Amino acid sequence: MTIKEFAHICGCNPQTLRYYDQIDLLKPVKVDRWSGYRYYDEEQAYVFVKIKNLQKAGFTIDEIRGLLDKDNLAICRAFDEKIAKEEKRLQEIKDIRQSYQTEMNNIKDKIDAVRKKITEEMQAYNQTSEFGLHADKYEGLIDNVNRYLDNVAISNIDKFDYEEFHEGEDVEEEAEFFNMPENEDYELVYEKHDWCNIKDFIDEFYNIENGKEYALLVSVNESKKAYSTAFASTLMGLILTKNPDKNCGFTCNIEKSKDNKNHFRVFKTKG
Repeated sequence: MTIKEFAHICGCNPQTLRYYDQIDLLKPVKVDRWSGYRYYDEEQAYVFVKIKNLQKAGFTIDEIRGLLDKDNLAICRAFDEKIAKEEKRLQEIKDIRQSYQTEMNNIKDKIDAVRKKITEEMQAYNQTSEFGLHADKYEGLIDNVNRYLDNVAISNIDKFDYEEFHEGEDVEEEAEFFNMPENEDYELVYEKHDWCNIKDFIDEFYNIENGKEYALLVSVNESKKAYSTAFASTLMGLILTKNPDKNCGFTCNIEKSKDNKNHFRVFKTKG
């Protein structure tokens, strides 16, 4: 019978049969060498039913190919296995639904723990010698950092990878993440080398562009590295304080200097 007649029997579109032919699931018994017309026989209608139902049940093309030469008993067993697998997955989804709110609360608690750690380190940090800040101004800066962290927590709570954070442990940074000199999306816009304290030059880098993403890469000697969290938070807090009306993204990485000198580089997104 022609492809049109066969499609009518099977209740499908001829295009479906052409697709099955292309992927070697159901090939016609004959293709006219002159016209290219496809012809099928009646027995292939049973094969079509097998393919259609296996496909509707979620079997992959490869799985269907492996079942086409099986009898109905084997097909029924395959359906039973698929049902068992889907029921297991359904139960997993139900379990996830039950634990969802608990997990969200756990994430919030751990974000709060990170914020508390940053705040405590900033409060214990001697900001005067490094940044030249008086105590009252520094307290205001800590408040600004906390507000910034609040906004980050609200906007990224579903992205926070709490598996990576363990209270009392330092999470190892991925070095390749801050390979900014080779990142084509960023350009170097400021650099300062062999400095003693941030306060000596930070005024040179306060004016930032609205809507840009910035990455600060700071290499410091051993004494400064010991206070890297407070150092980075104070640095970013100063920049945010000087640019209150600008919507910018910041990432800051503090690493130990290889030459025991201090280096400061700023990269921003291009365009």
